[in-house]
Amino acid sequence: MPPPVAATIAEARAAVAAARQAGRRVGFVPTMGALHAGHASLIRASRAECDFTVVSIFVNPTQFGPSEDLSRYPRTFDADRELCAALGTDLIFAPSADQMYPPDSRTVVEVTKLQDVLCGQSRPGHFRGVATVVLKLFNIVQPDAAYFGQKDAQQALIIRRMVIDLNVPVDVRVRPTVREPDGLAMSSRNRYLDPAQRHHATALYRAVRRVEEMVAAGERSAPALEAAMGETIAAAPGARLDYARVLDAESLDPLATLDRPALAALAVYFGTTRLIDNTILRP
Repeated sequence: MPPPVAATIAEARAAVAAARQAGRRVGFVPTMGALHAGHASLIRASRAECDFTVVSIFVNPTQFGPSEDLSRYPRTFDADRELCAALGTDLIFAPSADQMYPPDSRTVVEVTKLQDVLCGQSRPGHFRGVATVVLKLFNIVQPDAAYFGQKDAQQALIIRRMVIDLNVPVDVRVRPTVREPDGLAMSSRNRYLDPAQRHHATALYRAVRRVEEMVAAGERSAPALEAAMGETIAAAPGARLDYARVLDAESLDPLATLDRPALAALAVYFGTTRLIDNTILRP
């Protein structure tokens, strides 16, 4: 049986309040829909650790830039609801943009510094939109735990920092990246790739595996690791590198030498489709 759908903030709050009154621990998986196996892993984690799982489906307009893919972002609500039903989701929160952003909205959330590098440098304003909508969703659902994927490593860092700085009582849980059999990280944007692009897109996974192997073999130079990722992408037909960086895994500060855990992250365009991937390097 499909889970009930709350279309308004009031409906979502009432459903969660009833669950809390029954003594149930609330887990939350915020999504933009177009659900895939990566989202499914987050829903399963919430189901395993909580008693009442809420999945939000909301394509957030404030995290898209003027030239980005808001209008063509995949919207597959019926299939998403079926997947949620199969996984035992208790409630879907699917608000309209007007519900989330009334015409007189003025407040935004920014996590300075962390939002200004990597994807934030390439997509100005993106993480302001992410942090704002996630805080709004946290205030509406008031979950005990919320689940995010490691594929969006910078997003997870920003949300963790926001939760700490603003004293939000939610446990942010970050789950491992889920990959296709050939290594490509699961993403709603993978469906934009044509067959040739899809074949060559595995270069992102090869790049992160290459630096993992280099660190295991003793390499500690961050510039050398960044260069290796760039070389791997340059060898893939049709790939255009946005960035390949090795940064402190917590602060996202630049590193010269790996003397602490580091985030190796890259973003690559195939045509107009932008894909990301990352790995944590532990010297």
